[in-house]
Amino acid sequence: MTNNTKSSSKGRPTVLLFDVNETLLDLSHMQKAVNQAFDNELAFKLWFSHLLEYALVENSTDTYHDFSEVGKAAMQMVAKIISKDVSEEKQKELVGMVKETQPHPDVIPGLKKLKEAGFRMATLTNSPAKSSIPHLEKVELKEYFEETFSVDSVKKFKPHRSPYQYAANQLGVKISDMMMVAAHGWDMAGALRAGMRAAFISRPGQALYTLAPEPELTAPILLELAEKLVKME
Repeated sequence: MTNNTKSSSKGRPTVLLFDVNETLLDLSHMQKAVNQAFDNELAFKLWFSHLLEYALVENSTDTYHDFSEVGKAAMQMVAKIISKDVSEEKQKELVGMVKETQPHPDVIPGLKKLKEAGFRMATLTNSPAKSSIPHLEKVELKEYFEETFSVDSVKKFKPHRSPYQYAANQLGVKISDMMMVAAHGWDMAGALRAGMRAAFISRPGQALYTLAPEPELTAPILLELAEKLVKME
């Protein structure tokens, strides 16, 4: 039977583990560009859902192509589904826009508040390390995190249990002492079912999976979530 009750307060988590895309980085400019290229207001959502769907296919069939490769394949599928002639060069450009994203306005103030309060923080992304880590540095986020993990290390995409456990092992903490911070219901479900605590940032267009346990904390922006975390004892 699924447990849909909220977790009781357990005090401050030892480590906050952050998702990156959409949680910290704003993909709205990329969304607009994809929708314009395909002349369809649902093109980006279709692409992102196919990206996640076929990442899970990779997990289920014990195969691994990195998130960028799956993203390019998903973009090709969208072009066929919508029957829109978008050149391969343009598709590659659109997928590559994830490396041009900027932090949401609330992110740096929220991270500063958490760092000042003494929280240990790290990131865990489905994106490949070769692109995600330099990008976090470029947008001046990397300095807030002691580690920046990619699923490349285990060749399994979130929400598979392996990436969460890997992060805990590398940070030298029990998985139950970590809290996943993300703006995706699937990431919340994966982290909670792996034994982590969780906090949901309810970015516009995002929702929790109602068949998974509920996260301990929910807030619309990171700064508000940071205020809740700082108050925890």
